[in-house]
Amino acid sequence: MDASEQGYRRVVVKLGTSVLTSGSKSLDKAHMVELARQMAGLMKSGVEVVLVTSGAIAAGREHLGYPVLPDTMAHKQLLAAVGQSQLILAWSQLFSIYGLQVGQLLLTRADLHDRERYLNARDTLNALLSQGIIPIINENDAVATAEIKVGDNDNLSARAALLCDADLLMLLTDQKGLFNADPRKDPNATLISEVEHIDDSLRLIAGGSASGLGTGGMSTKLEAADIARRAGIEVVIASGHHPEVIRKVAAKEAVGTRFLAIESPLESRKQWILAGPKARGRLHLDAGAVKAVTASGRSLLSKGVVKVDGDFGRGDTIELICPQGRVIARGIARYPASAMAAIAGKHSDDIETVLGYDYGDALVHRNDMVVLELKADGDARTLAVNEDTGARG
Repeated sequence: MDASEQGYRRVVVKLGTSVLTSGSKSLDKAHMVELARQMAGLMKSGVEVVLVTSGAIAAGREHLGYPVLPDTMAHKQLLAAVGQSQLILAWSQLFSIYGLQVGQLLLTRADLHDRERYLNARDTLNALLSQGIIPIINENDAVATAEIKVGDNDNLSARAALLCDADLLMLLTDQKGLFNADPRKDPNATLISEVEHIDDSLRLIAGGSASGLGTGGMSTKLEAADIARRAGIEVVIASGHHPEVIRKVAAKEAVGTRFLAIESPLESRKQWILAGPKARGRLHLDAGAVKAVTASGRSLLSKGVVKVDGDFGRGDTIELICPQGRVIARGIARYPASAMAAIAGKHSDDIETVLGYDYGDALVHRNDMVVLELKADGDARTLAVNEDTGARG
């Protein structure tokens, strides 16, 4: 049974540097053509494919003959500028073997932060796919700075999956999947075949990059998986060198570690709140506010805010923090940081008296909030949709 018969409509494939180089210093074109063949097979079976590719800096070093350069941002951007053209050229040539064309999208966090740019990127992806063209996405490392970088292509691929409303995200790496211990250190480590909840026990066993060639280790893959599955997208972490890995994962064969999607995916605006803007500040809540926000689906009121961190404005994305220090929600601020600090702990009826104006009772409205589900012991476990319950605010 092919992938389309299994119900997948759109798949995002993320390839790490270690997969593209096979652990060497240069691109492994022989392996890349094999991966292109598998993706072309999916396209011809009726499944649309989006490729998120690492390897620009590695390709730049190779093309320039492995120069010895200072370890500065400018020189990394130099390598990315040279390598990005070589990388897209390689993919274009390889997919042309199978009669497919590609289109390039270079993104930064700034493109995901701004709602209009986010929607424009989504429209471009959909336009490419509607014409049977494979979108190839990478971070725009040639111009990105630390402030606007997503930082790794694992998280970028999760955001791409949300952008294009994918059904499946494949994170292909130099590991067979997620193990119950570090397989490089523990010979008795066993592969975890399926994950329903991402919790602290999983995060503790997530190690770094084995090859040292890329920026993303297993911890970033867990972050990416958590983002995607909250939006109703299945995620599989698997070895990019497993035979027929792309075909097998798309056919739901037992390869790697499969993360089950949450059954009630976030609606589009909340997906953007989750995956797009970088949090500009934090609100520390008391236990009552945490319960109201997470268990009762209510908006956040000023009375429950204990402390305000950061310099954010009205409309910026912020994080809500429980007394144990965990992030329990992300949302859009209805007041700037200075105003929230002034009204923190005060009753909603006092807002206009203190500030001289009033944007409403809610500091973060429930409709502008993505909330974490809490376990009985108060530890954050997994995101749930904050449904409209008719609560105040």
